[in-house]
Amino acid sequence: TTMARKPRIHYPGAFYHVMLRGNGGQDIFFSDADRSRFYLLLQEGIERYNHRIHAFCQMTNHVHLAIQVGNISLSRIMQNVSFRYTRYINSEQNKIGHLFQGRYKALLIDGDSYFVELVRYIHCNPVRAGLAANPDEYQWSSHNAYLGKSFIPWLTIDQVLSQFADQKNRAGKLYDDFIQAGITEPHRHEFHSGTFDGRILGDENFSEKALGLAEEKWKNQWTLSQILDAVCLSYGLDQEILLAPGKKQPGAEARAIAAYLVQEEEHLSLTGLGNILNRDSSALSRAAGRVRERKRNNSKLADRVASTRGHLLKISKYQA
Repeated sequence: TTMARKPRIHYPGAFYHVMLRGNGGQDIFFSDADRSRFYLLLQEGIERYNHRIHAFCQMTNHVHLAIQVGNISLSRIMQNVSFRYTRYINSEQNKIGHLFQGRYKALLIDGDSYFVELVRYIHCNPVRAGLAANPDEYQWSSHNAYLGKSFIPWLTIDQVLSQFADQKNRAGKLYDDFIQAGITEPHRHEFHSGTFDGRILGDENFSEKALGLAEEKWKNQWTLSQILDAVCLSYGLDQEILLAPGKKQPGAEARAIAAYLVQEEEHLSLTGLGNILNRDSSALSRAAGRVRERKRNNSKLADRVASTRGHLLKISKYQA
């Protein structure tokens, strides 16, 4: 048996170096249109999940990203973009099956110590790979946006630039000097494997703090009754309607969203939810699956899930 993979470390504000590779080293981009489609999916992801992308580089068979998450975990963000991009490529190329290697690689980064170095490392990738003599010759990375030569509306550049200078032109110039100074830098093992546990790039102090924050996040967990309250608030329903027999709307959809939210929490079970709602847990599981599928293309449902999450945050703060 393989060793169980350790869970991702998640807390709001966490920085990651993410690498998404083609299955078996195969290409993931076949044309400029593909690369542009990937941009679009990154942008839609940011609109949906409120994270930041500080740097990226699209190579032929893999992608590097520097991502900072908000409340939504990196796993959800990456699953969404890789699922949607795979579906697009499979239809373009008349293929079926997996485009990406099993699980993307993600390192939690100590932003204070490694952040600007990581951005440089990502932007110099085409030079290391022999595809360009200088990062600014490579079109498919965020480097030229930092130099002000291109504009990518969904990219966050201020956080990196502000570490060089307050004034934008000066910051851009110093940033460019910093990049040029590191162009010949070789492959850096720690940006791929970390310094701690294969999951973290940072010293012991940072690792302890990060694991503590992740643990803290875990403690801030909803109860079943909070989820049901939030769903009722989101739909403007009385709890009786959720408990009523039959499949009448909007009660059925509200129950499905409750089941979907319960599935996202490691400490809650659909059996527990089923006991409250007098419903079979396997039926609730199927309903949750339908929410997960449908909300990808149904913005009204996605909004409803988001509004329920908003109510949950308010309820849990209020009851804390």
